[in-house]
Amino acid sequence: MDLIGHLDTPGLRIALVGATDDPGKFGAAIYRDLKRKGYRVYPVNPRRATVDGDPTYAKLGDLPEKPDWVNLVVPPTIGLAVLRECLALGLQRVWLQPGAEDAAILGFLDAHGFAYVARRCIMVESRAQ
Repeated sequence: MDLIGHLDTPGLRIALVGATDDPGKFGAAIYRDLKRKGYRVYPVNPRRATVDGDPTYAKLGDLPEKPDWVNLVVPPTIGLAVLRECLALGLQRVWLQPGAEDAAILGFLDAHGFAYVARRCIMVESRAQ
């Protein structure tokens, strides 16, 4: 399957781990961009009650439905724990924003058979739904 092409699927659900209201962080720009393009985006951040006026979720297991993608915009030290949660929940499609990956992250993804995109920005690769 062409993973980047999968972004063209209508009604796609994306969990954005690291979503924030902080305008200086990519988690804010990515969240707003994906919403503007028509994706169903779930902000995941245990330290925020809302992002862009929307309720946030502390962890992936709190989401009201299973996302099609889990997008990580967090450092690798946090990302590995998120990937363990993905594995436990059966979430196998992951997008790593540039800087979210390191050797341990990529090794974990490969060892557990995840479908993933790394070193590419979802804002650049996605289009309006």
